[in-house]
Amino acid sequence: MAILLVDDKEIEAKNGTNLLQACLDNNIYIPHLCYLESMGISSASCRMCFVGIEGEDKPTTSCTTMVKDHMVVKTDTPVVRQLQRTALRLLLSAHHIDCKNCHANKTCELQNIAKFLNVGLKSKPLDRYLKDTDIDLDHPYLNYYPNRCVLCGKCLHVCRNQHGQSVLTFANRGFNTVMSFYASGDAPSSFCEDCTLCVDICPVGALILRESQDIF
Repeated sequence: MAILLVDDKEIEAKNGTNLLQACLDNNIYIPHLCYLESMGISSASCRMCFVGIEGEDKPTTSCTTMVKDHMVVKTDTPVVRQLQRTALRLLLSAHHIDCKNCHANKTCELQNIAKFLNVGLKSKPLDRYLKDTDIDLDHPYLNYYPNRCVLCGKCLHVCRNQHGQSVLTFANRGFNTVMSFYASGDAPSSFCEDCTLCVDICPVGALILRESQDIF
């Protein structure tokens, strides 16, 4: 077992444990969107879970860092908070803020992180870059809202784990990146008709069962 100091709190974790998971297991919250424990090492795509580690020149993403004995970690330094707030504002610049009409309202992880970091959801420093398509109806059972999606990749991961392959993928690049649906033969119906894993894991309500909400 490794003993490490996080924000002056001594915690214990197995050597090689994911640092973000070790912190979460010990009730130390670090903002994050793209990490799942079953992933092991995350893609760190949300750039939200930065921490400072003694001996390191600059903050690092905790979801890609493994626990080591005697590690000293700070989760709330000014530099860490600045990086997290910048990452959040970039996400919000490509996010349609319409909480009252979103079924994830009050359970949305963006709302939770914004409150934790004291960042207004409708802050104005950055221009908005919304996609032309507000709702994608290509999937037979799901409504997809590209301007809510934070591209965390959790839906891809749980779909692949459950079915051995994913009927979801990323398409396009940069601000135009979206989730796309694909499969061979009748895979969408065989995989998706009785499965709600991707909907359940989505942190921001970007995927909705078609029968559960009227299109607006």
